[in-house]
Amino acid sequence: MLRNYLKIAFRNLAKNKGYGFINITGLAMGMAVAILIGLWIYDEISYDRFHKNYGRVAQIMQHQTYNGQIGTQSAVPFPLGPELKKSYGSDFKYVVRSTWSNRHVLAFGEKKLAKSGPYIEPDAPEMLTVKMLSGTVEGLNDPHSIMLSESVAKAFFGDKDPVDQLMKIDNRLDVKVTGVYEDMPHNSTFRGMQFMAPWSLYEIDSPWMKTNDDPWRSNSYQTFVQLNDNSDIEKVSAKIKDIKVKNIRPEQLKYKPEVFLNPMSEWHLYSEFKDGKRVGGLIEFVWLFGIIGSFVLLLACINFMNLSTARSEKRAKEVGIRKAIGSVRKQLIVQFFSESLIVVALAFVLAMVLVLLILPQFNDVADKKLEILWANPLFWLAGIGFSLLTAMIAGSYPALYLSSFQPVKVLKGTFKAGRFAAIPRKALVVVQFTVSIILIIGTTVVFQQIQFAKNRPVGYDRNGLIVISLSTPDIHNHFDAVKDELKKSGAIAEIAESGSPTTETWSSTSGFVWKGKDPSLSADFNFNEVSHDYGKTIGWRFKDGRDFSKEFSTDSSALIVNEAAVKFMGLKDPVGEMLTWNGKPMKIIGVTKDMLIQSPYAPIVPIFYSLSSGDGSIVTLKLNPQTNSSTALAQIEDVFKKYDTGSPFEYNFVDEQYATKFFNEERIGKLTTFFSILAIIISCLGIFGLASFTAEQRTKEIGVRKVLGASVTNLWRMLSTDFVVLVIISCIISTPIALYFLNGWLQKYEYRTEISPWIFIFASLGALIITLMTVSYQSIRAALLDPVKSLRSE
Repeated sequence: MLRNYLKIAFRNLAKNKGYGFINITGLAMGMAVAILIGLWIYDEISYDRFHKNYGRVAQIMQHQTYNGQIGTQSAVPFPLGPELKKSYGSDFKYVVRSTWSNRHVLAFGEKKLAKSGPYIEPDAPEMLTVKMLSGTVEGLNDPHSIMLSESVAKAFFGDKDPVDQLMKIDNRLDVKVTGVYEDMPHNSTFRGMQFMAPWSLYEIDSPWMKTNDDPWRSNSYQTFVQLNDNSDIEKVSAKIKDIKVKNIRPEQLKYKPEVFLNPMSEWHLYSEFKDGKRVGGLIEFVWLFGIIGSFVLLLACINFMNLSTARSEKRAKEVGIRKAIGSVRKQLIVQFFSESLIVVALAFVLAMVLVLLILPQFNDVADKKLEILWANPLFWLAGIGFSLLTAMIAGSYPALYLSSFQPVKVLKGTFKAGRFAAIPRKALVVVQFTVSIILIIGTTVVFQQIQFAKNRPVGYDRNGLIVISLSTPDIHNHFDAVKDELKKSGAIAEIAESGSPTTETWSSTSGFVWKGKDPSLSADFNFNEVSHDYGKTIGWRFKDGRDFSKEFSTDSSALIVNEAAVKFMGLKDPVGEMLTWNGKPMKIIGVTKDMLIQSPYAPIVPIFYSLSSGDGSIVTLKLNPQTNSSTALAQIEDVFKKYDTGSPFEYNFVDEQYATKFFNEERIGKLTTFFSILAIIISCLGIFGLASFTAEQRTKEIGVRKVLGASVTNLWRMLSTDFVVLVIISCIISTPIALYFLNGWLQKYEYRTEISPWIFIFASLGALIITLMTVSYQSIRAALLDPVKSLRSE
C-alpha cells in the first residue's frame, strides 16, 4: 500500500512540475536556513564544552562600586590565587593564575613571529584539558620553559619535533620547548592561546611583584579554578565573596569588592553584567536566530499548504472516486502525508546541497568554522526527525482538508470549495508577509543603529593614524632617534608613545581627591600615560587650557582631563585646579573635548592623561599626508627594524581598529539581511504559485471580460488587487510588532538612534512593489491570452 502511495505521489509531482518545483525549492530554502541556524546555535551552546572539566571550571571575578555604580570585572589581584589555596584549599582541585593572552615575539634562530599567549601556572593544561601531541603536560613546572600550540610549532619547526629546542620570548627571555599541544577549537574561550609560558618566569621577570607594598590593590590578572568533585559552585562562591575585603586596606573598603565564581558554562552566552547582576549576553542572539529560523521554515511550510489547498478542486474528483471505491479517510490522509514526505525528502536533499554551497560564505560572515556533522548520528537523527516534523506541519492541513471532501457532491459536479475556502490561504499569506516585513524593518534598524554610532564624533583625527604595539623596550630606548629619522624621511608628521591604544584604555586608577569631593565617593578614572607629542599626533581638541610641553618641567605632575571628567568632578573652572593622587599633588593644565575611546554606543567615560613615567607599550604615528602610504609604511618598517631587530613589524590603522567595535552588530545585521532576503524569496515563491493558480482558475472569466471590452490594465488590476490587499494587511500588523521589539532592542544602547516612520513606509512600499512584480508576470500573461482559446470549450 505504501508503495502505491509513493507511486501516486511521484506521478502527481511529475504531472505538476511547476508547482512541484515551487514547493521543493521553497521548502529547501526554509530547511537550509534552519540547518544553518541549527549549526550556528549548536556551535554557540557547545562553546567550551570540549573541556573535560567544563562543569567544574570557573573564573574568579569581582563586583566593585565605582562612580556610584557597581562594575563587574575579571581582572583580580595576583595574591588572590595563593590566598584561595591557603584559606579555601579543600574546595578547589586547581587554582591557576594567568596573565592575559597578549602578543609576544617568539624567536627561534633568525625566525621571529608575534604570537598570543599567557604566562600561566602549571596546572592549566590539566584543568583546561589540553591535548598534548608531544612533550609533557607538566612542562610549565620549569620556569624557563614554553609550550607551543600545534600551528605555532609547525610555523617555526615544520615537521620536526620542537621539544627541547631553545627559543626566546621578546628577545630577552630564554626558554626551552617542553611540549606541543593541539590547537584549541574555534568555539573556545582559549582559542587565541597560541603558546603557554610559566607564571614563575613572569614573576622572575617582574621583581616588583615581590616588592609591591600593596599587592591587593592592582587588578591586572586572571584567576581560574577547578572545584573539587564534592564542592558546590554557588556555596563556594558565597564562601569566598569577602576574601578581598579581609586583605585590602581600610581606605579601599568603600569600593565594596565582592569576589565570586563565574562558571565556564556562563562565560560565552551570559557574559554581560549590569549593576552587579547578570543580564544576558550572546544568548539573546541565540534566541533571535532560533526564532528567525523557525519563522523562515514556517514560511516555506505555508507555501506548501497554500498551494496544496489551492489546487484542491483539481484533486476533488480523485478524492471522490477513491472514497466511492472504498477508501476511508485515514487512507487518504496517509496518501497525502506520503506526498508531503516525498516533497520534504527531496527538499532536504536540495537543502543539504544549498548548505554545502553557502556554508563557506556563512562562516565568513558569522566568524565561525562550522561544518556539517556527517559522522554525528545525532545530526542525522535530528535531520530525519526535522524532516518528518516539517512533513507533518506542511502536510497536515492539506491532508485533513482534501480527505474531508464528500464523494457524492464531487462526482455529481456540485462540489465547490466555497466562498470561505480561501480564507485560511489568505491568512497564511498575511502571516508570511508579516514575518518578512518585520525582518526587513529589523534589518534596516540594525544598520541604522550601526551607522548612527559610526557617525558619532570621535573627538580626534583618525585619518592616517597607525598604532604599533611594542613587545620589547628597544624602540622606547631609542625613541628620539626613531622620531628624528622618521621625520627626516618625510614618512610621518608626528609620533608619540602611550600606555594604551587610541581606541581603548587598558588602565584605570583611583586615589584622586579634588576640591568638593564627597569623602564617601569611590571614584575610578580611566588613565593613560602619554609622551609629549601625543595630543599633536592624534589631533585632540582642547576646550580649555594647553597641551603637555617640554618647556614646563612641572608638567611631570600635570594632568589633562576630558570634559566627562570635569563634569563628573563638578569643577566649574578646572584649569589650574589642584588634585592629589595617592597623596601626590597634581595640577590640571588642560581640558580636551570628549574623545570616543571605548564603546561607540555608551556615554563617554572620564579619563585622565599624564606624562609617561616608564616604557610606552604603544607607539602612535601620524602618516605624512604628502607621502604615499605604502612608501611611508616601508620607511617606518626600515627604521623600526633598525632599532628593534628582533621584532616583526606589525601595525594597525586606527580607523580599522575603530571599525572592529561594530563587529557584533554588523555580523548580526548581515546574517539578518541574509535570512530576510531568503524569507522574501520564499514568500514570493508562494505568491507566484498562488497567482499562477488563480490565473488558471479564472481563465474563462478573463476571456469573457476581454470579449466584453476589458483592457489588459483592468485585468491586471483585478488579478493583483487581492494579493495587494493581503500585503497591506501584513504591513498594518507588522508595524506595531516590529516597533515593540525594536524599541526593546535599542534600549540596551545608551547612545541610540530613533526609529524613523520612513523605515516602516519604505519597508511596506518595498513589500508591495515586490508583490506586484511577482504577481504581475502571471496576471499580465493571463490577461494577454487569446479569449477564443479560453472560451472555445464553452
